[in-house]
Amino acid sequence: MNRTKAFSAASASARLAPFSLDRRAPKPADVQIEILFCGVCHSDIHQARDEWHNTIFPCVPGHEIVGRVSAVGNGVTKFKVGDLVGVGCLVDSCRTCPNCQRGEEQLCDNGFTLTYNSEDKHLGGVTYGGYSERVIVDESFVLRIPGNLDPAAVAPLLCAGITTYSPLRQWDVQAGQKVGIVGLGGLGHMGLKFAHALGTRAVLFTTSPGKADDARRLGADEVVVSKNAAEMKAHAGSFDFILDCVSADHDINAYLELLKPDGVLVLVGAPEKPLPVSAFSLLMRRRRLAGSLIGGIAETQEMLDFCGEHGIASDIELIPIQQINEAYDRVLKSDVKYRFVIDMASLK
Repeated sequence: MNRTKAFSAASASARLAPFSLDRRAPKPADVQIEILFCGVCHSDIHQARDEWHNTIFPCVPGHEIVGRVSAVGNGVTKFKVGDLVGVGCLVDSCRTCPNCQRGEEQLCDNGFTLTYNSEDKHLGGVTYGGYSERVIVDESFVLRIPGNLDPAAVAPLLCAGITTYSPLRQWDVQAGQKVGIVGLGGLGHMGLKFAHALGTRAVLFTTSPGKADDARRLGADEVVVSKNAAEMKAHAGSFDFILDCVSADHDINAYLELLKPDGVLVLVGAPEKPLPVSAFSLLMRRRRLAGSLIGGIAETQEMLDFCGEHGIASDIELIPIQQINEAYDRVLKSDVKYRFVIDMASLK
């Protein structure tokens, strides 16, 4: 067992504080990773505050992990000590169901193992995430990080990156197509970067006119203020694909009306309440509404390699772990451009 320093939430109302946990000794297929950086995802806040009503406390969040391999089991073939690697939202799955067999572990029929707040099949209890010194993960769920990217700025790619990259790939978005990105936050800023790199005509939808310059810097060819009815109407029936990254309540029908026949709107944001959908928004032009959840391990590696080839990483603000509670408060105020990343050296 490896005694490991961490930060945890002791209850839904508690602020995160220093904590100590046990990590298993590496098994034959395991990779031990000393964590360098861990991204702060909005879902960390949901879990730490039990807003999804499934948190088991104490909870150690963190599923955007970048670190160095410090030990490997005797059966490991993909990694060696010193490699720069990443771990995302998943650390295991059944590996035998049809979805796992085709590399879609995030759709595992028998239940995947999340990086934190999931059943720990090795030690019992629950898994603990990346707000910690180290993590032990089966090599099949470890990812190789491109050496030309800032490793701190890579961390959010392990969740925000794959969340926005996967639907663009699954719906075969191509150069020259007209693509909308709804919302300019942690997800939306990555969606814009990917849409631009794919050669699409990328349009950012925002409620904030003040975000226009930043959106263009990130790759938007055009910015539409969604509260402006005339601007929205000017784009009616013209989009091949729209990626909706907004988690707040909003009018989904207004965006469905912007799709071409057979156009697709994919939700990756998760509003707390159901969104009313007019049947006629879908029926009249054979439009499609879908959702997407991260991606499998192979696709996540593909995304990281794509980022390496195109020089893509997240726009981040680096913080010490001691500022995590203030960071949570700022995320809820949308006071970050565009993701917080924890420098885990501050935990030493």
